[in-house]
Amino acid sequence: MIRRFKDLKIRTQFTIVILFAILFAFTLFELLWLNKWKFCEAAERLDLFYTQINDEDFQNALIEEALHYNVPESEDDTEAVEALAPFFDLANEYTGIYIYGADDGLFRAGRFAAAMNDDNFLFFFNIGYRLTDGEGEFTMDFPLKFANGTAQVMLYNYERTLFVYPFLFVCLLLSVAFFVGIVLLFLNRKIRQVLILKDEILTMSAGDLNHQIPDLGGNEIGILASELNHLRESLSDNISREQESRKANQDLITALSHDLRTPLTILNGYLEVLKLGRNPRTQEEYLDRCLKKTEDIKELTDRMFEYALVAEETETPEMTWLSTDFIGQCLTENCDFIRLAGFTASLKLSETTGVLQSDKTMLKRIFNNLFSNILKYGDKKHTVEVFARIQDTEFIISVMNRIKDGDAHIDSNNIGLKNVDRMIQILDGQLNVRQEREVFEVELRIPLQ
Repeated sequence: MIRRFKDLKIRTQFTIVILFAILFAFTLFELLWLNKWKFCEAAERLDLFYTQINDEDFQNALIEEALHYNVPESEDDTEAVEALAPFFDLANEYTGIYIYGADDGLFRAGRFAAAMNDDNFLFFFNIGYRLTDGEGEFTMDFPLKFANGTAQVMLYNYERTLFVYPFLFVCLLLSVAFFVGIVLLFLNRKIRQVLILKDEILTMSAGDLNHQIPDLGGNEIGILASELNHLRESLSDNISREQESRKANQDLITALSHDLRTPLTILNGYLEVLKLGRNPRTQEEYLDRCLKKTEDIKELTDRMFEYALVAEETETPEMTWLSTDFIGQCLTENCDFIRLAGFTASLKLSETTGVLQSDKTMLKRIFNNLFSNILKYGDKKHTVEVFARIQDTEFIISVMNRIKDGDAHIDSNNIGLKNVDRMIQILDGQLNVRQEREVFEVELRIPLQ
């Protein structure tokens, strides 16, 4: 029930609160007002309030004094009426005494309460009388024996107005206070929710996007809090993705920069061989290889600029249909290059060919990274063994070499192997690395079509 109330619109909630506040305030007023005489009697018992008409001493005094006075034959009997003045003096200023004939019920004599001559009391009495419909005026009639017979005496007392009318205003004040209190509690709750939203917005503006915004119901404030929470999560996700994208882009550029050094090193090696001019018959072949390496360098630099501009999270391969012979050519070129650097290379290629779908540039970069590590950390005294074979639906390339003394870790930052692992995964392949003492082996598995 409370949850349903929270989900209502604020205007509807406020209307319900107003109606309930009116109902509760009216109920409180009725409860207090209906028990006004109980409060009055309690005040009298505690001597906080006095009513002469209920005073037994006053009633006994009336009975005793009446025996000394005669009842006038009519209200026109001036002497007899004036003779009753001491009898009327028994009443205080808030009590009036009136005498009527016992047989005919006609008015004989009387005196109204002296307080009615007071303008302030009369003003107060008139207001209270209208508001309470006569509550506070207390009357009592009873037969009373006088010296010349029995007459009917009626007493009018207004002392209770001194309690009832202020009590009326107290009841009204408490009821209004109760009504206003309920409304203010509701408004205070809504204001606190707004302040919570304000604090949450300031927290977000300070950069803290991990703080969960509390559930504030389904009303307008609650919807605002929910949407603000979604915005916080969205901003947090966007910032995280942006940071990941920036890091991925930096890693990618770092990888491409690392890959760029390998063909430059190979190109430099060919050019040094050409500069020596020891074997003129191979100059044309080496020039062709130099041109191929410049094409590789151009492709790598183009990709560096492309990824630096678009800041992609991952490389997107340019997939084309290739033969396993292309991989054999890449392996042959890299084996020839490390031979020029003083290594002994043994290359065994599969006699059968297969078809695969892959990225030519990535494959070149993969093998350039692998053979670049051999140049850095390989032992020239031992043969570099390269195997390529088809097994089931995979083309498996294995490169094994020994590590030269003093280089226990291959590629201190593992940038080359990380690049190989990342690129082979993009091509849906697999990289396996094994190292046993000085022997280091890398296995690539590329799926065939």
